[in-house]
Amino acid sequence: MHPALPKPYKGTFSFKIGTTSFIYPDGYVENVKMLAPYLDEIELLLFESTPGSLPSIHEVKQLFSLANEFDLTYNIHLPLDIYLGAPERSIRRFALDTIKQIVDLTASLSPSTYTLHLPCDDAGVDNEQVKRWQDRLNKSIEKLVSGGINGEMISIETLDYPLNWVEEILIDFNLSVCIDVGHLILCGFDPEAVFKKHKNRTPILHLHGVDNHKDHLPLDRLTKEDAKTVIDMLKLFEGVVSLEVFSFDYLKASLSFLDNHGECL
Repeated sequence: MHPALPKPYKGTFSFKIGTTSFIYPDGYVENVKMLAPYLDEIELLLFESTPGSLPSIHEVKQLFSLANEFDLTYNIHLPLDIYLGAPERSIRRFALDTIKQIVDLTASLSPSTYTLHLPCDDAGVDNEQVKRWQDRLNKSIEKLVSGGINGEMISIETLDYPLNWVEEILIDFNLSVCIDVGHLILCGFDPEAVFKKHKNRTPILHLHGVDNHKDHLPLDRLTKEDAKTVIDMLKLFEGVVSLEVFSFDYLKASLSFLDNHGECL
């Protein structure tokens, strides 16, 4: 038997509160069944594009039914192993095809957003290499949008490089932003500055603790200063907040952290 959360959090905050589909060592449907009575939204982690890794059509139908039963919504995290900025054209083409496949597969779930990583292997090298990466990204996303994908539904996640590296692409194709606060803290960026600049195009925040150069920890592992930054951001946010942790204990501790700061929210 999987342990259940101690109380429901649906409608508790000014934002939607959610977490990932990897809280229990089980499948998508089983995780959602356990979490749906307690949370507003579930982040479906479609981390791999390999055959058999994506949910089946039958699973998607089950997820749809659970959403209706529990007044639940979803967001989709697109695979981590697709690269729209890769030098090889075949890899970029595969990434485009994979995104289109997933959008078609999950359309019935009406996700709040599709979160996408744009990894840059050239981070920290010379500006010319970064410029070539940006050019490849621009061409890939132009194909994505011209192929019928609504750019606003794609949220580009903050990673280990400054978000301004892709800011022009965000604007040109009306893309959204997924502010991963933990990534920003881990990499030494200023979460508050990123939030202030991009809040109006940010439908989702990823929250998790950071400690000793590790992230995706429970929120109670944040420093006092970082915890204050997180709470100040949440006061001003009305989108989806996904507690991006991968175990029941980490989720429970993170929700307790929000409880303990409830008077501020």
